[in-house]
Amino acid sequence: MNAARLQQKTAAIVYNPIKVDLEELRAALQTQEAANNWGPTLWLETSEDDPGEQITRTAVEKKVDVVIAAGGDGTVRAVAESLRGTGIPLALLPSGTGNLLARNLALTLDDMTHSLETAFTGANRSIDLGVIDIERADSTRDRHAFLVMAGLGIDAKMIANTNSELKKRVGWLAYVQAITLALRDKDELRFRYRLGDHPTRALRAHTLIIGNCGSLPANMLLLPDAAVDDGVFDIVMLRPKGFFGWVQIWARVAWENGIIRRTAMGRKLMGEVKEVRAMEYDKGESVTARFSRAEHIELDGDAFGEAVAFKTWVDAGSLVVRIPAEVAADSTGDDVGAGDAGASDAGASEAGASDAGASDAGTKEDAHA
Repeated sequence: MNAARLQQKTAAIVYNPIKVDLEELRAALQTQEAANNWGPTLWLETSEDDPGEQITRTAVEKKVDVVIAAGGDGTVRAVAESLRGTGIPLALLPSGTGNLLARNLALTLDDMTHSLETAFTGANRSIDLGVIDIERADSTRDRHAFLVMAGLGIDAKMIANTNSELKKRVGWLAYVQAITLALRDKDELRFRYRLGDHPTRALRAHTLIIGNCGSLPANMLLLPDAAVDDGVFDIVMLRPKGFFGWVQIWARVAWENGIIRRTAMGRKLMGEVKEVRAMEYDKGESVTARFSRAEHIELDGDAFGEAVAFKTWVDAGSLVVRIPAEVAADSTGDDVGAGDAGASDAGASEAGASDAGASDAGTKEDAHA
């Protein structure tokens, strides 16, 4: 009996107590444990001081077989940051207002049973992470990972201005007031920008977004060519000239990208993505920028203070995520494998972490453009 128990797999769940119904979640997890002959789940609660990074490291140290993130985008980002390079799969139980990564992976957003079945019996898929070194006004620097996008300008100001209590009550409607305030701000970003090894450019823009994924809530597709596993960032700069410039951006993001390009026929009709005057697109594996003053910055929809400069790069294939087995069956990619086969071992984890460290060392030039 003891030998059989030692061979049982174990899940960890990192949960935000504000976002989940704990009683319902415990019952659903116990059902999956029993159905799949897994051991008791390791429960790890987030807090104001630790949104998930430290407690996820505890799960990594205990060599669990999967880590389930039950919370909003901030919880998912924090868990992913600590799972980077370990080989331990991340499973998503969407519980927030944005659920950005889940949307971009076309995962279930409101079916706890299906999400937990995926965590225990799904397949593994390797995806990219963005890593960013942020330089502050006092010259200190801090490093973070992001899954979906990093943004400066209007979107970051919008997030900084959003009332957190209102967001809890009405979700994305809380951003309406913040958007209005941000759009009234006439100040542009002024910055020096370098894409990979290309020459440095001096630019002005209302918004700069570096994306690992392309979709936003409300069916908006900001970066239509972005793929979460292509090893490159998709970048967009918003540079509208007056009211009609914003109309042009809205038409592109909400109508052309958000509706027409989501179908094969629509993509065929529209052809390649063409730049409009108000939007400049780019692609690259790394981006460096320095601003004329400190600017608000956001990562995956959460405010991260102000930055005077940053360097960000793609850590390709450094995160393993669990996807439904039926989705994996339709994929021919080599990076999709059965969940059982994808269970991590300590050796693979250490090698992955070592590789991630080497990657960081190799790119830790400073954030000076």
